[in-house]
Amino acid sequence: MASSPTPPSSATSDQPAHYVIYGAGGIGATIGARLHRQNFKVTLIARGEHGRVLQRRGLHFVAPDCDEILQIPTVLHPREIVFDASVVVLMCMKSQHGLAALEDLSQVAPAHTPIVCVQNGVDNERQSLRFFPNVYASVVILPAVFLEPGLVVSHAANKGGILDTGCYPQGLDPCAEKINADLELAGFSARADAQVMRQKYAKLLINLANVLQAGLHDAVDARDISLALRSEALACFAAADIECMDKDEAKRRRDGVMLETHVPGHDRSAGSSWQSMQRGTGDIETNYLNGEIVLLGRIHDVPTPANEACVVMAMQMLAENLGPGAYSADWLRTKIAELSVY
Repeated sequence: MASSPTPPSSATSDQPAHYVIYGAGGIGATIGARLHRQNFKVTLIARGEHGRVLQRRGLHFVAPDCDEILQIPTVLHPREIVFDASVVVLMCMKSQHGLAALEDLSQVAPAHTPIVCVQNGVDNERQSLRFFPNVYASVVILPAVFLEPGLVVSHAANKGGILDTGCYPQGLDPCAEKINADLELAGFSARADAQVMRQKYAKLLINLANVLQAGLHDAVDARDISLALRSEALACFAAADIECMDKDEAKRRRDGVMLETHVPGHDRSAGSSWQSMQRGTGDIETNYLNGEIVLLGRIHDVPTPANEACVVMAMQMLAENLGPGAYSADWLRTKIAELSVY
């Protein structure tokens, strides 16, 4: 059970929550849009031109069930938020932006503010706990595309995505229950999960292949590499005594809940790492996905050459300002073989 060393948010009561979406990209804007459409109080925090477009024109949100311009209050920095006891912050930026965001947030948000890590990877919650005592973890299964300022496309039908949430590192409390209930009302499948990090580690296994899609022009021929990434990760989890939801249980949670579908005029291009490279953001999440496995391997003396090679490839892509698909699967296999001898 999560402890509450500081006063709890009114989000734990019957009072409506004010959801502050910190990072209004594909994931954050989709969540914010669906909460807003159900009349929840929502404020978006978005950077740069995207944030300015949201302020000036609104969010163009496209999904199988809607195509709307939504006028959601948007700010460019958390200092512009009026924090009161109703605020719940959903951290939706990519992991590489999390530390800077937390540093900014901690200067203006009360210590008791609930922080919900709606992010891939497994390091965001631990990092958040350095700044705030009331931290929640949310697994993210939500297909969305964000390639141009002001436009976000969700490809999820039936449910808007899966967003199970629980206390970090484990447990449930009234705030976690309320967050899940509100996300359900907004059209997501959101179940309170006292052991939600099991799901997040299972999702990490899937996300290890994100960099293959972003970096390889022949990723369809790299199944052997994808299997190696997963095998190394499972060996690290075993060495570190990390509990991970198994494949069959994860499949049962997802089957028939959220259907990924085509949205006319908007192709489902690729995953979030590919989208980062396509937009030329100058950063990628690989160090918090494959890099997490490399870290565990170094701590527990487990070889992780495949994941390490993926990190090397990602960093080289950024250093040379390359777009998606710059490398071949054979190039990556050679790099894995080089790292395997050390």
